[in-house]
Amino acid sequence: MKKIYILLIALAVTSSGCKKWFDINTDPATPQIPDSKTLTPPLFAQMERGVQFDSRYLGGLIQYFGGAVNVGETHGWLAASDAMGEIWRTNYYGLGANLNLIIEDSSTKQEWNYVGLAKALKAWGWQITTDYHGDIIVKQAYEPNRYKFDYDSQQVAYAEAVKEATEAIAAFSRTDGTGTVAKLAVGDLVYKGDASKWIKFCYGILARNASNLINKASYDPNKVIEYVDKSLANNGDNFIVPNNGANSTDANFYGPVRANLASYRQTRIIVGLLDGTYFTGTAGSVIDPRRATMIAPSQDGVYRGTTPGSSAAGTAPAQIPNLWGSFGTVNPGAGTGRYLFKDNAGFPIMTYSEMQFIKAEAAFRKGDKTTALIAYQNGISSSIDFVSALGTAITTAQKTAYMTSASVKQTEATLTLKDIMLQKYLALYAYGFVETWSDLRKYNYMVGDAQGNKPYDQVYVFPSSFFADNGGKPAQRYRPRYNSEYIWNIEALRKIGADKVDYHTVKMWFSEP
Repeated sequence: MKKIYILLIALAVTSSGCKKWFDINTDPATPQIPDSKTLTPPLFAQMERGVQFDSRYLGGLIQYFGGAVNVGETHGWLAASDAMGEIWRTNYYGLGANLNLIIEDSSTKQEWNYVGLAKALKAWGWQITTDYHGDIIVKQAYEPNRYKFDYDSQQVAYAEAVKEATEAIAAFSRTDGTGTVAKLAVGDLVYKGDASKWIKFCYGILARNASNLINKASYDPNKVIEYVDKSLANNGDNFIVPNNGANSTDANFYGPVRANLASYRQTRIIVGLLDGTYFTGTAGSVIDPRRATMIAPSQDGVYRGTTPGSSAAGTAPAQIPNLWGSFGTVNPGAGTGRYLFKDNAGFPIMTYSEMQFIKAEAAFRKGDKTTALIAYQNGISSSIDFVSALGTAITTAQKTAYMTSASVKQTEATLTLKDIMLQKYLALYAYGFVETWSDLRKYNYMVGDAQGNKPYDQVYVFPSSFFADNGGKPAQRYRPRYNSEYIWNIEALRKIGADKVDYHTVKMWFSEP
């Protein structure tokens, strides 16, 4: 941006006719380059905001949420609307230039841990944005004085995520400079300045990146396992954005105080996973101890869930509760709710449980059933512990009973890829929206991969009819944000076909051979 200067001509002050320049952009009372520690805290809220806002639609598509509340459940989109564009906004506006400022400021000060944090969030931003949108703007994203931007392929975005995560690990590993744990802790709301946990988070991003490539010749299960083994080591390493929940300004977007989810309902998939239906073939055969915290029963005590595109129509006691456990559109009030739908619940960006399921999948595909079984059981166990901390505590006896039940495979010979992916689907409920969608798409929804693996067959179901623009096809991506792209950058969108009404059904690069 060009600075504006005012020419002051000294007339009465001196007789020399000298000129002085006054920079009206500079306020001596206000720092012109914000300090990294002041820029950092709001970034975590942006990460949470992006995923949660867009989950209102994506949650219906992947069938974590139901109730026929919007076009998400029919895989549709809204023309001339910024709906479904919050992850885009987060990456380019909420994080975007702020991360560049942190890198610039911290590099000058040799605070390499702040540089590492900024690059870690860049890596996360590129990864989640391309997994959500497909082709995105990478190379030209922050070029000065540019008003139109060309799109890059998803392959380019994947490489950029790897680059930033790798550079973040290198920055956090430096022992020189002036960065300290205490300095970073001031702005770090998640890991309190602990560089070792940030490094694990970066390896988690690399694991996600590599795990999504099962359809590519370059897929390397050994590399996936290596990344996971260097990532989150337990639930204490989980990346969770905190929420105070005192009022609407600092409360969880999902909580009753914010009142955003009154019409959203639990789904048949979640109910069926928690009552054993999809693991044993018999409804109610094994009741998961997580059920009492994660979902709620109807007023007659029976657990029910919606099917895609169906409303919660019905009268008590059969009515399906909303995500807070209330009925109709009743808001139960501040301080109530359940699971991740409470006012003060933190929002997970990455968990140890997810990493273990990624490892289990990679080991299974590699043919290492021993490693796959251990990681699979670790994923379930850690998910139970995670959920236990968010509601009524799950006892050791309850946990043991479930871990030794028919819903959890006990031997290598009986373990299937379907077991792994469905337990992962359940563990990521209400937070791992984009990651779960990536899994659904890389396995071509119910169709399966080239090797015949069909982990979601007869569990995930398409709506009775897709959105009118889809041409009978499921959604594969969400469109770039309307207000910045379809108004100001439409020519670039035409080049990639994003002006077509069915663009959102074009398959992702990672899901193609």
